[in-house]
Amino acid sequence: MKKILIANRGEIASRIIKTCKEMGIQTIAVYSEADKNLPYVREADKAYHIGEPPVAKSYLNQERLLEIAQEEAVDAVHPGYGFLSENSEFVKKVEALGITFIGPSWDVVEKMGDKVEARKTMDQAGVPIVPGTIDPIADVDEAATIASNIGYPVMLKASAGGGGIGMVRCDDEATLRKQFASSQQRAKMYFGNDTMFIEKYISPARHIEIQVFGDRHGNVIHLFERDCSVQRRHQKVIEESPSPYLSAELRQKMGEAAVTAAKSVLYSNAGTVEFIVSETGEFYFLEMNTRLQVEHPVTEMTTGLDLVAWQIEVARGKALPLMQEEVMQKGHSMEFRLYAEDPVKFLPSPGKMEKLVFPTGEGIRVDSGYEEGNTVSPFYDPMIAKIIVSDSNRERCLQRATAFFASFEAEGIKTNAPLFATVLQDQDFIEGNYHTGFLSKGSTVTKQ
Repeated sequence: MKKILIANRGEIASRIIKTCKEMGIQTIAVYSEADKNLPYVREADKAYHIGEPPVAKSYLNQERLLEIAQEEAVDAVHPGYGFLSENSEFVKKVEALGITFIGPSWDVVEKMGDKVEARKTMDQAGVPIVPGTIDPIADVDEAATIASNIGYPVMLKASAGGGGIGMVRCDDEATLRKQFASSQQRAKMYFGNDTMFIEKYISPARHIEIQVFGDRHGNVIHLFERDCSVQRRHQKVIEESPSPYLSAELRQKMGEAAVTAAKSVLYSNAGTVEFIVSETGEFYFLEMNTRLQVEHPVTEMTTGLDLVAWQIEVARGKALPLMQEEVMQKGHSMEFRLYAEDPVKFLPSPGKMEKLVFPTGEGIRVDSGYEEGNTVSPFYDPMIAKIIVSDSNRERCLQRATAFFASFEAEGIKTNAPLFATVLQDQDFIEGNYHTGFLSKGSTVTKQ
């Protein structure tokens, strides 16, 4: 594997390029008109202009991506995350050209991408799932009957959904009936699939995910957990590892369940099994992401492993470099997703970054897609960078993160850095006493 096409943009493209350079692998990048001045374009060995800013005319243009892959005679395609990373049809097309897709096989991507099918598969494998349906819901009347049987509140979800789209909490039948059609319409618009299902809404709860890795020789291991409970609008904002909530016993049980989940679909490459954990310690399967996660640096910092390098080696056909008992977790790490957005209203704030200063020092890692003078485009996710802070324990990690955001500078656009500074002073967060509703409207953390 000597040349890889990166079918993505921004910080994840830069992240993949960094590892490829260390491994002596050439990289081919693609960029839209809006991204032509971003760092990753010059960091790659070669970069192709792929189209206009809208994603349908650039990063989702499968045919143009495949044309570039063939023109450059690449050995593999790395999808990063988002965009086409969990598109089974794209995986099929890549493989049909004799090019390696750095990720699981198309059939696994397809099965796990359908949340109803994934729930059914996990149920059959003995992995606990959130109480609810394992078959698609026919209509709103059936939805109301099911919700009544399992008890309100419930979560109405799109089977093909992601990022909170098509997902809504319903506290009673009137709300369910009002939201059902609009949720279906949003799912159809964004995913081309209006299949819906229902889960029991569990609250308060922790959102814990387990990093898994499999190879083509039948080996599957986990690389411990990440606590992703600090969210807004069902999207993660802060992630950390180890979780301050899990006991050693619960950590082991969840790790074993994640491995069982991955083995049940003959999983290969990097993946993440996401769980919801109740306040009494019961955990339930939510979904499986068949790709590298945005928050993978948290795992890298606590295990000392390069997950992108592992992805490439597994895609080459090599066995996992470590067995389960050889994977060690050391210290503590937190990731803060720095967005160009209003820190209170959570509304995107695109524009030119007149000033952007990231403090440096021991235990500080910044995975950034931008630099001072760049413009954050309204066409894409407004994440500027991921701030990863690590230290020997959680208390010291919190102190280091607090010092970072006290010195961070940005001008020209609003960022959510003030939110992080506030969270880091919140006593519940300091004590690790938080859940998925931590940043909900009206909480003390968001009143700045």
